[in-house]
Amino acid sequence: MLATGAYLPGDPITNEHLERLAGGLPDDILAGLQVLTRHWIADPTTGEQLETNSEMAGKAARQALELADVDPAEVDLLVLSTASPDYHLPPTVTFVQDALGLRSCAAVELRSGCAGAVEGLDIARLYLERGQYRTAVVIGSEAISPLIVPIFRGQDPKRVRMREKLGIYSFGDGAGAMVLRAEDTDGPGDAGVLGSAIACVGGGRPPGMQVIGGGTFKPIHEQLAAKRLVDLRVDVVESGRFTPFVLTEGMRETVAAAGVAADAIDVCLIPEGNAEYMTDELREAGLLTSEWIALEPRIFENLSLVGATGSAAVPLALDHGWKTGRLKAGELVMLLAIETSKWKYGGWVFRWTAAPVAAQASPSAVAGVR
Repeated sequence: MLATGAYLPGDPITNEHLERLAGGLPDDILAGLQVLTRHWIADPTTGEQLETNSEMAGKAARQALELADVDPAEVDLLVLSTASPDYHLPPTVTFVQDALGLRSCAAVELRSGCAGAVEGLDIARLYLERGQYRTAVVIGSEAISPLIVPIFRGQDPKRVRMREKLGIYSFGDGAGAMVLRAEDTDGPGDAGVLGSAIACVGGGRPPGMQVIGGGTFKPIHEQLAAKRLVDLRVDVVESGRFTPFVLTEGMRETVAAAGVAADAIDVCLIPEGNAEYMTDELREAGLLTSEWIALEPRIFENLSLVGATGSAAVPLALDHGWKTGRLKAGELVMLLAIETSKWKYGGWVFRWTAAPVAAQASPSAVAGVR
């Protein structure tokens, strides 16, 4: 991995701002959500949309390429994951291709949430390892606020239901990008990707999260009769109950695929929340495994700053870790993303190879917010 890039739209939106618009949440629930600020492409007051998902993705990709000192013309593979595309067709990734000025390149899009960026990394890795392409940009981008703002815009904050407030306070928009390059090396055998694990473990189980509307699950005329054409639905109770089991399986399988002991990993990036909160959940479920005990003090995330950002969560956290100096060249990094949509996980273990960002970028480029 040569570099990362990030883009967060607009100014940070605080919990105090949301309280004025949608009503407040009890302190204990806010502490559980862990989110202090988030960024939205939709103006929380007017609902005006400032930009599109593909525009955010393009800006993150361009910044990552600049920090990697790679000309966009060198990119021969683009992989993008999102659950909130600009359109059903064309794929959002093709608009990113336009933004980078590429007449032709391989362009792959995944319809996924948190696990999607790791799945995208694995797809790019397979193409690069077999020599079909040399330079890839993997992007996770999400625009959730257009589904959230209509819930409370123009409403009396006292009439916004508690279960709706949980989504309002939880989610953020943003995009993150990662530049990968296939290089011939005579270095150690673990200089690249040591192993990966992806799976959906929700076979026969109802979804924990759904974006409903605009698809073909029922006739459009019936969908138009709904209160909202597109609706974000989260099973909060089941998410809290079953997520620890998905996390445990994902962690176990990822470590096994990499062929390393958990205590050999230097940094574990799990963008779902703080380690103390998750430790409590695992303990209550009887799942406090040896892998978790070894990795818990090494967990890094930035949920409090950006909110739950779906496909963008992993690259945004990775970018934040690199630019703040938390990730250092030569360290063994584990990515583990859990997705409640149909209970998926994606795990990756690799050696961090990007040079310190301060040596490559100006302060304005490192900020990556506007």
